[in-house]
Amino acid sequence: MTHRLLVTGSGLSVLIAAAWLSATPVSGQSPAGPAAAAKPYKTPRTVDGQPDLQGIWTNQTYTPLQRPANVTKEFYTLDEVLAAEKRAAVREAAVSTPGTTGDVHYSGSEFGLDKSQGTLARSLRTSLIFDPPSGRLPPLSAEGEKRAAAFAEMRKKLGRFDAAQNNELDDRCITTTNAGPPMLPYAYNSNYQIVQAPGYVMILVEMMHHIRMIPLEDRARPPQSVVALTGVSRGRWEGETLVVETTNLNPTTVFGGIDLDAPLDRPAPFRGVSDKLKVTEWFTRIDAESISYKFKVEDPTTWSAPWSAELPMKQTIGPLFEHACHEGNFGLYNTLRGARAEEEKAAAGEKKPN
Repeated sequence: MTHRLLVTGSGLSVLIAAAWLSATPVSGQSPAGPAAAAKPYKTPRTVDGQPDLQGIWTNQTYTPLQRPANVTKEFYTLDEVLAAEKRAAVREAAVSTPGTTGDVHYSGSEFGLDKSQGTLARSLRTSLIFDPPSGRLPPLSAEGEKRAAAFAEMRKKLGRFDAAQNNELDDRCITTTNAGPPMLPYAYNSNYQIVQAPGYVMILVEMMHHIRMIPLEDRARPPQSVVALTGVSRGRWEGETLVVETTNLNPTTVFGGIDLDAPLDRPAPFRGVSDKLKVTEWFTRIDAESISYKFKVEDPTTWSAPWSAELPMKQTIGPLFEHACHEGNFGLYNTLRGARAEEEKAAAGEKKPN
């Protein structure tokens, strides 16, 4: 596993301010403001004349998917963001107390990969979600509520760690939230390499080394019953923006590992998307070191309305190294051993620990 020095970025309605925000030292100096970055950015071109998105990027952030219940505004000030990041780093360290469940399962600090190390891809947004304007997910549809209840009942009956198939897919080294779509940050190693060739865009995801191969033409899609971890994507250029539409997503893997009501590195209490899910993504180069990444999620059998989010992608150092998750991984093995030990204690009449 690798660790990157991450750099700063900005949110949807402060795209113009991205350059001056990324140049601002964390010591708290005040940025000059949007007016200082009025010169339009000219995106470089690939050999076939397309906007050049190539490079190694990160979307590591402390910004939660949903706006916290006690926050009512859409954007923080820079000072508020820095304070929030400091509090999050303290919480992260507390969760990562050696020997606790959080340390083993929910944090990157056991690998020396705390998000607080280095500089983050920073957004002034109070949530990644910007639509609905509440910054929170729309209510579940009736069918979505039914599936969520069934999932919760299954998890309650089978237990979170009692069997390999009950563990999250990242515990099993199958996939993480980074791969997407949508490509959401993970607890660590939220890094990507974008490579373009005539007719294609390739996105290499560092975690699990997923490869998203996106044809830039409207090819026929397979039947809805044919699903894949990262779905079936088709891309096109709309001016300076790469638009990617993805269907045929595996409903058991999309959003795996995300708690939709908590920080992004907590386990999922809800796995309810359907095979009708569609994700649309927009990639726009906004300066030499920044990409605006926006996405829209549509699944009428899960949510009562579509929802959209944005997060910055910032250029980071490379190369991406081979990600060896499964090799030498005793985490899942030890988790199952722990579950068996608890069962033996219960059978012997010992009280199960909290």
